[in-house]
Amino acid sequence: MTQDTLVIALIALLIDALIGWPDALYRRISHPVVWIGGLISTLDRRWNRGASRIARGALAVAVTVGAVVIPALLLTWALAPLPFGSVVLGVLAWPLVAARSLHDHVAAVAQPLASGDIPAARAAVALIVGRDLDDGRPEPIARAALESLAENTSDGVVAPLFWAAVAGLPGIAAYKAINTLDSMIGHMSPRHALFGRVAARLDDLVNLPASRLTGLLFVAAAGSRRSWRVMRRDAGRHRSPNAGWPEGAMAGALDVRLSGPRRYHGVESPEPWLNGSARDPLAQDLLHGLALYRRAMVLLGLGLALGLAL
Repeated sequence: MTQDTLVIALIALLIDALIGWPDALYRRISHPVVWIGGLISTLDRRWNRGASRIARGALAVAVTVGAVVIPALLLTWALAPLPFGSVVLGVLAWPLVAARSLHDHVAAVAQPLASGDIPAARAAVALIVGRDLDDGRPEPIARAALESLAENTSDGVVAPLFWAAVAGLPGIAAYKAINTLDSMIGHMSPRHALFGRVAARLDDLVNLPASRLTGLLFVAAAGSRRSWRVMRRDAGRHRSPNAGWPEGAMAGALDVRLSGPRRYHGVESPEPWLNGSARDPLAQDLLHGLALYRRAMVLLGLGLALGLAL
């Protein structure tokens, strides 16, 4: 990490926290992640066939990462020596952070859930999770939204900023390409079990440091020994090598249980509980989770600023 890369990370976080990605801008130019997704979709259609699907998937990873890292390197080479070049690079990194949109998506679940509008809350949470939530109860909706908030704090905010702080614009661009690859082809469906294997393993690897850091941010934001204990005890029980850390810290901070069994397309998935002896979360817990998230983002920004001051 250098002063320049810390500036890039801090600028990206501040702009995103203030304005997110405005709808008018999305309508005009879409979004860089959509551009990356378009490339991945094309490679998936053309290369995910025949023999050697693991090798073809690895090549798709290399092409996608290269397609974003090479322009990022050229921009860094051109802009970094200029006055305020790091600030400009931070502006370019801004679209690759999702702090505000994550908050807004989860708040769109919490608000109708708190007012008792279960159908609206279920429709909102369906935009951020893929599990079945059709039994009419508020608890599974709150649990799904809290898990998404915890996991995506790592994937959508802390990890991009971590790699921006480590390697500037090329670092955050590479991370976002890998994470988008995982979300599109890294799942264990019949079509992608082989083609997406390298993408999934690489995503697990690049998320290792940020997932632990996110858990620590939640622990610090909560000021809770229970959050620390639950995270340390239960993180390894999660099916993911990374998601258990922020989810465990969130579960302990709110004293609710997360993860656990869920259904996808009518098929039960017997996941283990995190903080399993606690109660199920409700709408108020989701509101408390959003408040915890906001405090964690303030701590993250202060940490970047402190790094610049040292």
